[in-house]
Amino acid sequence: MTVIAAQGSTPQRAGAKMLVFADGRTIGTIGGGCYENDAIGKARMAITDGRSAVVRYELNDDFAQENGLICGGRMDVHVDPLLPDPHLFVIGAGHVGFHLGKIAADAGFRLHVVDDRERFASVERFPGADVIIDSIPEWLHRAEIPQSAFVVVVTRGHQHDLEAMRALAARDIRYLGLIGSRAKIARIYDALAAEGMPIECLERVHAPIGFEIGAVTPAEIAVSILAELIAVRRGAATAQLSMKRLNPRALHDRS
Repeated sequence: MTVIAAQGSTPQRAGAKMLVFADGRTIGTIGGGCYENDAIGKARMAITDGRSAVVRYELNDDFAQENGLICGGRMDVHVDPLLPDPHLFVIGAGHVGFHLGKIAADAGFRLHVVDDRERFASVERFPGADVIIDSIPEWLHRAEIPQSAFVVVVTRGHQHDLEAMRALAARDIRYLGLIGSRAKIARIYDALAAEGMPIECLERVHAPIGFEIGAVTPAEIAVSILAELIAVRRGAATAQLSMKRLNPRALHDRS
C-alpha cells in the first residue's frame, strides 16, 4: 500500500509505504490508527481477488474522530496486490487462440490452452503453455479455475462457445470474454437465459471481446483481446476502448 496523495494534516506524507501479507503481517506503516486497520483489510481482500484500488480517507470524518485521529486532512492510498502472473485460459486453439498464445506470455500471463483437437492443441504450437487436449465442456465442468484467472472463449463454432459458456458464466473469475458477432452472442445469451442462467452472470461477460481497434486478421484480433486483458489486470478505464457490450438484461426484457 502506498500513500499517493496527502492534503492537510496527515500522519504520513505521500510516498509512505506498507507491505501487507495474506496472514495479516505488515512491514512499514501508512500512519497507524483505524484507517490503517481498514486499509489492511482492503489489502488482504486485494490479495484474494487480485484487484487494485485507490482508497480515500478523510481524517476529519466520523470514522477518524471515533479513534482520536482528528488530523483535519485527507489521504489517498493505492492498494496494489503483488501477485504471481495471472492464469490465462484460452478455450479454443484455432487461429485467434494461436496468435493470442504467442503474445500473452510476454505480457505476463501463465498460459493454458484447451481444445479437443490434437493437431491444434500441441506443445509445438504453444511452447511453454499448459496444453490440455480434452472435450472442452467436460474439462471445464471438472476444472478448478482460480478466482483470479482470465478466461477467453475463442472456440471454432457457436455450439462449442455455448457449451463453454454454460460451464463458465456462473463462475466467479476475474475476467471472462467471448468472441463473436453481436448476433451470435445474443443467441448464446438467449439460450443460457432459457436454461436458467442468472442474467447477473451474463452481465459480467466481456462480449464482444477485445478493444475496438478495427482488427480484422486473427493476429490483430488477438492484440485487441490482449489489450483488454492488460487493462482489466491493471484496473485501467476501458469504457472508450471496449467493444460496445451486448446487454443481456435488455435482451431478456425484450424477449
